[in-house]
Amino acid sequence: MRGMNLQLTRRDLGRNSGLDTLRALAIVLVFMNHYMIFVSFAPTFGWMSEIGWTGVDLFFALSGYLIGNQILSGILRQQTGPERFSLPRFYARRFLRTLPNFYFVLALYALWPYWRGESVLPPLWKFITFTQNIHLIPGTAFSHAWSLCVEEQFYVLLPAVALLIAACRKSLLWAWVAVAGTLMAGMAVRAYLWNEQAGIGGLYYYTNIYYASWCRFDELVFGVALALVKNYHAGAWKVVTSRGNWALAAGAGMLALTWSMLLKDHYGYMMTVVGYPMLGLGFTLLLIAALSPGSLLQRWRVPGAASIALWSYAIYLTHKQLCVLLRVPLRGLGWGPDSWQAVVIMSLASIVVGWLLFLLVETPFMKLRDRFVPTNFAKPKPAAEAVAT
Repeated sequence: MRGMNLQLTRRDLGRNSGLDTLRALAIVLVFMNHYMIFVSFAPTFGWMSEIGWTGVDLFFALSGYLIGNQILSGILRQQTGPERFSLPRFYARRFLRTLPNFYFVLALYALWPYWRGESVLPPLWKFITFTQNIHLIPGTAFSHAWSLCVEEQFYVLLPAVALLIAACRKSLLWAWVAVAGTLMAGMAVRAYLWNEQAGIGGLYYYTNIYYASWCRFDELVFGVALALVKNYHAGAWKVVTSRGNWALAAGAGMLALTWSMLLKDHYGYMMTVVGYPMLGLGFTLLLIAALSPGSLLQRWRVPGAASIALWSYAIYLTHKQLCVLLRVPLRGLGWGPDSWQAVVIMSLASIVVGWLLFLLVETPFMKLRDRFVPTNFAKPKPAAEAVAT
């Protein structure tokens, strides 16, 4: 969810409205689900409340593609030109993008008891090291940071693995083997863990399957696979992006099927094992539609989607606890969480607070990044030095 935010600067001349729409959809889905679980305790937004947790999976697919594309295009440029993809610069850019907002909100939980309320905050070292999602107990303070941990682990591992594979003979073959192997391993681990407790669900399911990194890389890997096609299979990329509306229809159909199956049997064996790859495929098809010139998803500019997309990371970090805190005073005014007044106020408050966090914390650090680490590439060696070495 973090690797996909775009800044409103000259870098945005080619911004993609389709990706903005998907990013905005992701945070809206997450908001609906969190509203049901932590605020209203009822499906306030109907079936979308119940399936809204898949907004995180959409964020994963977006991150997988966008970060994967940065890395793979960088390696390709390194293989065909004088530029050198730099791991330290990549990590510096990622951390300047993700850490300031995250640590600011973490400080609110740690230093301001009112913000975390009665929830127990896990040890700070788990947040600082982005391992909070491992053996996470649902309901603890800042629990939704689990998805950020999965993404940070992904950001650290992917470039190193990609560079290692790039150094191998038949590297493209090994890249696809890694993609397929990761997906198969995820399904096998989920199947084993499900059988261990006979599909008991509840806390066991969330702690050992839903939050666990080794069970939740599917959509990220699907996004990387799409980036792999774009950078190393130009012919196939041209074919798939020439049929954007077909991809949109197929993605919508796949998601409708997957959502309906998840609503009926979210914790069952089949959906535990194959449900996440199904989500990955459906969201990847929507990504193809968003990236296809002239497709409906790319041409359709949803009012406000670009701004919501821009602030989505900040909104994600703050919206849940903000709504929990607003619930009591709004109820005191006679507006229960299911009332339209409460829904409107909490929605607008989430957007405003997200915008403030974006403006006051995220934007200054992005300017620092643009100034000191403008690209993922180290400066090429001078010609004379390159010959000497």
